[in-house]
Amino acid sequence: MILDLAAAASGAIQFESLGLSPVALDLGFFTLKWYSLAYLAGIMVGYWYLLRLIRQPGSPMARRHADDMIFYATLGIILGGRLAYVLFYQPEILKTPLDIFKLWNGGMSFHGGVIGVSLGVLYLARKDGLSWLRVHDYVACCVPFGLFFGRLANFVNGELWGKETDLPWAIVFPTGGPFARHPSQLYEAALEGIVLFAILAFAFWKTRARYQPGMLVGLFLFFYGSFRFGVEYVREADAQLMEFAARTGLHMGQWLCVPMILAGLYLIATAKGRRMRVEPIAGGASVG
Repeated sequence: MILDLAAAASGAIQFESLGLSPVALDLGFFTLKWYSLAYLAGIMVGYWYLLRLIRQPGSPMARRHADDMIFYATLGIILGGRLAYVLFYQPEILKTPLDIFKLWNGGMSFHGGVIGVSLGVLYLARKDGLSWLRVHDYVACCVPFGLFFGRLANFVNGELWGKETDLPWAIVFPTGGPFARHPSQLYEAALEGIVLFAILAFAFWKTRARYQPGMLVGLFLFFYGSFRFGVEYVREADAQLMEFAARTGLHMGQWLCVPMILAGLYLIATAKGRRMRVEPIAGGASVG
């Protein structure tokens, strides 16, 4: 009671006052959640944007490859994201293996999704004789859409909130106790979604980065890793990983971002050395 009164007196925003619900549509016999819609929106908007990108001169793939890519990417996101979450964030699920398939209960790892999508790109490139690194570049430009919608869904669900704070925009989340907290989901939506998209869009449309294999995916890895690493300082660690964070000094998400940042720096530094004359897969002239 005392803590509740203290939270109210601080002037923090009460999550319930926002009128948000995890459920987008409830027909009784069928329930559709915003989290599911976020995944669908990210995939569909990303696919639309990919089609725009491949219409430009020097595209590493044709429309038929993009159609296949959306299928492999979806599989990669679901399988990679779920398996990585189980392994890195909640390994106790392995005690009841069938729970791995209960996606409706939540629990997805973005880092695992990245690995899954990358494996899909490698398979497509090998199968159709494409440049796997250049395909990665184009796919990387589309990922921020999914990140943006996914983080908004996390906010609507009132999950993955931040640490306690007295900032004016602090929010008291239903599952976060009576304490005002950082809306870290919105920070990530802005940085990983809007800002990251702007960086990649500028590099693609205003520079010749797309003709330097690995440059765009390198920018994606570096900036995503840096943004996520920074936001984790104001984000509360997963309950089951509190001890891990205290013992290692970093959250699991930060540890997983370290190889992303290093790989991104390497790809950016070496991209110009991979510059070559680009022969498009579909349409347009070669680009010198």
